[in-house]
Amino acid sequence: MGDDYIEKAPLFFSQRIILALLSFVGTLLVYVTRVNISVAIICMVRNPQTNATTAWNSSGVNGTLNVTLGAGVCGDMGVSAVDKDTNDRAEFDWDKLTRSELLSMYFYGYIFTQIPSGWLASRYGGKRVWEVNMFICALCTILTPVCARTHIYMAYAARFILGVAAGVTFPCVHAMLGKWAPRYERSMLTSFVFAGPLIGNIATFSISGLLCQYGFDNGWGSIFYLSGIFNFLWVIVWHFTTADSPARHKWITEREKLYIEASIGKGSIAKVRYVPWLKMFTSGPLWAAITAHLCNNYVHYTLLTSLPTFMKESLNFDIKQNGFLSSLPYLCQFLASIGVGYVADTVRERKMMSTRMVRRSFQSVSFIGTAICIASVGQISCEQRYIAVFLLCLCTIFMSFNRAGYIVNHLDLAPSYAGILFGITNTAATIPGMIAPIIAGALTPNKTAEEWKIVFYVCAGNAAFGAIIYLLLADGELQSWAVPPQSKVKMEVLVERDRDEAKKVRPNSHSSQ
Repeated sequence: MGDDYIEKAPLFFSQRIILALLSFVGTLLVYVTRVNISVAIICMVRNPQTNATTAWNSSGVNGTLNVTLGAGVCGDMGVSAVDKDTNDRAEFDWDKLTRSELLSMYFYGYIFTQIPSGWLASRYGGKRVWEVNMFICALCTILTPVCARTHIYMAYAARFILGVAAGVTFPCVHAMLGKWAPRYERSMLTSFVFAGPLIGNIATFSISGLLCQYGFDNGWGSIFYLSGIFNFLWVIVWHFTTADSPARHKWITEREKLYIEASIGKGSIAKVRYVPWLKMFTSGPLWAAITAHLCNNYVHYTLLTSLPTFMKESLNFDIKQNGFLSSLPYLCQFLASIGVGYVADTVRERKMMSTRMVRRSFQSVSFIGTAICIASVGQISCEQRYIAVFLLCLCTIFMSFNRAGYIVNHLDLAPSYAGILFGITNTAATIPGMIAPIIAGALTPNKTAEEWKIVFYVCAGNAAFGAIIYLLLADGELQSWAVPPQSKVKMEVLVERDRDEAKKVRPNSHSSQ
């Protein structure tokens, strides 16, 4: 290799793809432990309305079922034998407020560790911070059945501590990607890592429904035990195969290390000792990311915590149908998100659009499409319930466009501070997780389709607001405050050098991937 260019290191079988793969599995497991209770709680709590089966059988009158179930009738759908069996084995008599509080408790803990973990990961590296907290997540998950059977406050505590530990995940991931993701692989690698939560949703919704009925420890207990065991296994593999940066990795090739450091710029991935907090919080592009993250997560957390309940209360799917159909939108989102990242990076590398325009356009499509689809779901009656499932799938496909929008935008604005920036935006974006289940529960006291319509209108309004703010304020370039001062390189010189190095990458390098 000559000295006049920097050869692009192949992506496949590289250390950066191994890191991305393990991060993908780690985020998958974080969402398994986050979402499992959304399905399990249906099996844990007795539903007195299931007794309507007796009234239905004795009268055969549709009106009786309507009054007792508080929901519309889908053809000849009554209370299924599956749901009746699940209800017979349920152990708790928690009311709707208690269930909403239990679903929200995770996020009360989750919000505390966002910014501190971003700073720790940027200063000391994300590897150890994440693995220690994943170990805590595994313990809390395994202990959840014991806590729930002891007292509801113990269950609250387990979910709160789980949230505290899981809160370090995405700031740590962003801090590591800031040091590992080359300029024109950012969207693709970030999309891949952030597809982990989608597969976590798919696995949890589909498998948990079966475990509720066929699993050990009264069905629902097995959901938590298996989730915790897989977390333990991940911690072991992660510890022995990853490093905080290319320079510290034992097995990385010199070619790959040179390519990553040249693409990102050594000054941009310097060790963080000083954080320009004031300049960060007065940055318009950061506020665009904060708003987008918050508005997106309101829709996301509403679906995440309430979709199984909506499937049961408004669309009258039984627990086995519920699990599969609740996972289907996330399967669609996963498939779409992989393509979105590749397309966005290709458009940027070929100079078809600037990074700024890519981020704004992809995020706007995401928000506007989501708003239209989620509002339309509320218009669908129970008799057309499979159309509602289709619209939910289309909604999550539009949501996948955020993989090339605000989610990766932190790496554009400030690679060195990406973990801190994500900690800031995710702190704001955790608030919807705390309030969305409670709002959904408060808006649906009678479990009717009309009440669920209001829930979806609120989601649509959040998405529309996010689109407006992001279009006005978002940027896609390295910010003037984003280079740690100890690098002692003038901002203009650093940016120009990074651009020159990027041009030296072989133009036909895609073939090496």
